[in-house]
Amino acid sequence: MPSNYDPTEFVDSDFETHKSPSPYAGTAKNQGSEFRAPTRDEVDSRVIEAQQKLTELKRVQEELERERAALEETRRRQIEFQTGREELIQSLARAVGLLEESEFGARRDAEQMSKALVDLREGLTKVQAIREETWTKDNFSMELTRALTTLENARMEYNAAQLKFSILTGKAAEDAAGQPGAGSGNAEALSSYSFIELCRMGLALTWPLALIGLLALGVLVFFLLSK
Repeated sequence: MPSNYDPTEFVDSDFETHKSPSPYAGTAKNQGSEFRAPTRDEVDSRVIEAQQKLTELKRVQEELERERAALEETRRRQIEFQTGREELIQSLARAVGLLEESEFGARRDAEQMSKALVDLREGLTKVQAIREETWTKDNFSMELTRALTTLENARMEYNAAQLKFSILTGKAAEDAAGQPGAGSGNAEALSSYSFIELCRMGLALTWPLALIGLLALGVLVFFLLSK
């Protein structure tokens, strides 16, 4: 006796429901979208995107340019600082050395000038203290000798001061020192004179001493004869 066959009896409904679709189902659609021409909206979007990227790159470039300029300015100032510092250290060290030497010389000259000033004042006082009107016949010879000695001592102090301090001769020591070959020029000037002329010049410079010696000798002879 034939049985009734139902084909749905051997079909699993759960399996059919969860069965995955075929991987080739959307292949034709995807291949069509890859090869199609871009639309105007897509091109505009890409242009805007590219412009935005260019703007961002320009902004970054400007920031880098400003940073580079700031770094170059910093480097320039550092070089200026280092160079200026070295030059200033050398200049200040040289100035300190020169001023210290000048100060030492000035103190030494001041000490010498102070001593010479005391001697000159003392000589001036002694010369001014000579009173010829108080001399008598009895003490004339002695007072004259004493007065001549006082004058000679004062003159020696004055001549020594003139040699030490050019201000007493009316010439600045700096002018004489600032002229190279001044000593050789004086030597050449003296060499132009003859021996007799040099002797006359020497006699003109030393005649006060010779006169004082003669006067002292005359006073001594007069004093011996008066006895």
